[in-house]
Amino acid sequence: MKITEVPFGIIDWSGVSATQHPGIEGFAYWRTFEMGNIRVRMVEYTPGYIADHWCDRGHVLLVLEGELMTELSDGREFKLTPGVSYQVADGANPHRSYTKTGAKLFIVD
Repeated sequence: MKITEVPFGIIDWSGVSATQHPGIEGFAYWRTFEMGNIRVRMVEYTPGYIADHWCDRGHVLLVLEGELMTELSDGREFKLTPGVSYQVADGANPHRSYTKTGAKLFIVD
């Protein structure tokens, strides 16, 4: 990832309004900052959330709270807990996530 056209800045996430995104079950609440060629998000999944799509966008994702299960289209699954992250390139491994307990994430893409 090469970040371009993004000067130094600070984000107070408490002042960023959340948007609601329904899953197959539950909801994702995104607080989003976009500038230049990056999108940075603080995302909260409600307990029981199941993504409604396979994602092929590249991300760097860090779990801040809760427990997240991420499934790859080849059938592999990974359990992520606070302090655990993943990274994936655009188009490399389609993935989707779910959580029984809820999770809070920090995502850069």
